[in-house]
Amino acid sequence: MRILPEILESAQSIAQIRRNIHAHPELRFEEKRTAELVAEALSSWGIPVFKGLGKTGVVGRIDGELGPGKMIGLRADMDALPLQEKNTFPHASTHAGKMHACGHDGHTAMLLGAAQYLSNHREFKGSVVFIFQPAEEGGAGAQEMINDGLFEQFPCDAVFGMHNWPGLGEGHFGVISGPMMASSNEFSIEIQGKGGHAALPHNSADPVMAGVQIAQALQSIITRNKRPVDAAVISITQFHAGETSNVIPDTAILGGTVRTFTLEVLDLIERRLNEISNQVAGAFDCKASIAFKRNYPPLINHEKETEFASKVMKELVGAERVNLRIDPTMGAEDFAFMLLKKPGCYVFLGNGDGDHRIAGHGMGPCHLHNPSYDFNDALIPVGVNYWVRLAQTYLA
Repeated sequence: MRILPEILESAQSIAQIRRNIHAHPELRFEEKRTAELVAEALSSWGIPVFKGLGKTGVVGRIDGELGPGKMIGLRADMDALPLQEKNTFPHASTHAGKMHACGHDGHTAMLLGAAQYLSNHREFKGSVVFIFQPAEEGGAGAQEMINDGLFEQFPCDAVFGMHNWPGLGEGHFGVISGPMMASSNEFSIEIQGKGGHAALPHNSADPVMAGVQIAQALQSIITRNKRPVDAAVISITQFHAGETSNVIPDTAILGGTVRTFTLEVLDLIERRLNEISNQVAGAFDCKASIAFKRNYPPLINHEKETEFASKVMKELVGAERVNLRIDPTMGAEDFAFMLLKKPGCYVFLGNGDGDHRIAGHGMGPCHLHNPSYDFNDALIPVGVNYWVRLAQTYLA
């Protein structure tokens, strides 16, 4: 592993920044303290700071000493999750019901480490843009920054992102060209029937029975409508109906999520979900009202930029620590919006299996969105060095 000595020397101070952020988590579009911490750090290293993109986003820019050239964007997310932390170590969350359970504290710290190093080593041609994004967790902060003119103000030639990945070996990388993370979408189906006495069901139009049949029928979209080679998931996660045991209710409500790797499959599922819900409800003398919301598009890595990033990873940690065919995940990521606007690549950096957690962690695994999760500080020099080498190589 080829880690620059200066980056190793600064790793401990960057880890302290990470733990500071972890102890003070802020939810989407509330990242005021985090944004100020980022801005102050960038300014202290002589990096111009631009605030307010995407409400609480922060951008720093370093221009190389060798004159104008290409512009590369490096992005990290800053927000936490509405989750009660179970860890009891010293840097555990000090805000009840809020926790950095996805490692955005680590992502922010690693990008700050890269900014610190590159501020002292500007022997390149072109510019590096450090994008500290708010509201990845359900707020589409990437799209908000784009809407506020991110790429007009900073016309990047390519953008790159990174996420820690529990279960992948500590310091290993994983990536794949093409679809890597799924689209995220949600739906709600309200079934309007006619309530009545549970002992006299023939006098009613039972929305519960219609809802049960709709819930079963929707899975036929996965098994009978789409091609078997096209991955997709329909999960019904809510079913609300009735208030007492002897009354058939007037309405029933189903809700859930749809995940796909392509927009074509998503279009198919949305169309069939509407058709099946309406027709099955009609067969039970009920009516269906459907709301379908598209949240995040699929994250699709660009081939050229993925090949470039893969070479940098191999040079840094060795080919044996880089998985170029990592399994795509049905999890979603709003860096997908940036990849719709600019070529780029998103990679996973292995967080290990949880053994890094010091005494005081809660019971359970170290999976993402888990109350016992903690970012692995051993990744900091690897992640910082990846960002540095990526920028230097791109602008060479």
